[in-house]
Amino acid sequence: MSDPMRVALVTGAAGGIGAAVARRFHASGWRVLLTDHRADALAAVATDLGSVPSRVADIRSADACRQTLAWVAATAGRLDALINVAGVWREGPTEQTTEQDFDLVFDVNVKGLYFMSAAAIPALKATGGLIVNLSSDAGLQGNTGAALYCASKGAVSLFTKALALELAPAGVRVNAVCPGDVASPMLAFQAETYGDGDPAAYYARLLAGYPQGPGRARFITPDEVAALIEYLARQDAAPITGALLSIDFGYAAGK
Repeated sequence: MSDPMRVALVTGAAGGIGAAVARRFHASGWRVLLTDHRADALAAVATDLGSVPSRVADIRSADACRQTLAWVAATAGRLDALINVAGVWREGPTEQTTEQDFDLVFDVNVKGLYFMSAAAIPALKATGGLIVNLSSDAGLQGNTGAALYCASKGAVSLFTKALALELAPAGVRVNAVCPGDVASPMLAFQAETYGDGDPAAYYARLLAGYPQGPGRARFITPDEVAALIEYLARQDAAPITGALLSIDFGYAAGK
């Protein structure tokens, strides 16, 4: 009897990185299940992959996370990988941070990721599976003007390490990928919302911080991030757990 097809659940699957991860895992022979809160965009990604199973869910609710994992069990009967991609960005001076923005960033980036992971643990223990969290260079260092986002991604990074230790005896691996700026809808949102009407200048400011220098620095692509995440799901990566893996052209390596 052939081995059962491995199953991956991707959160934030309607976004740039999430959709790239879904495509990468699907092309690598995984059965992919998708979730996001944006119904139309999620349906488009699912259709593009041949009408793979998808579920609209708002992961800011712990109950919605549990219901999503119950749907995975009913749909696929197993889970081998949880890829926590869903995330939001807000920036600006700390003294101007609203409670609404704080709650949104932490509810999506931390609470949702935490309770999706918690709900997935029994299924992952049964398969010896893995979790990959999307952290950020902002989860490794402080970034000027992004204290709220840094706080959320710092939480993701240390949660990843603690959960890796907790689940290691069960054979479940937990890692985080820490990208720099990714050419994605989120980056476009940043430039349009916080670029003072000049997105090109916003992009230029970001690129100026990269060690490659003018003319060589560029943004990471979603496919490059997806390739690293998919590698972490391979048997070749079995020794890797509790790791925070930078993919940022050296941006977080130091000054």
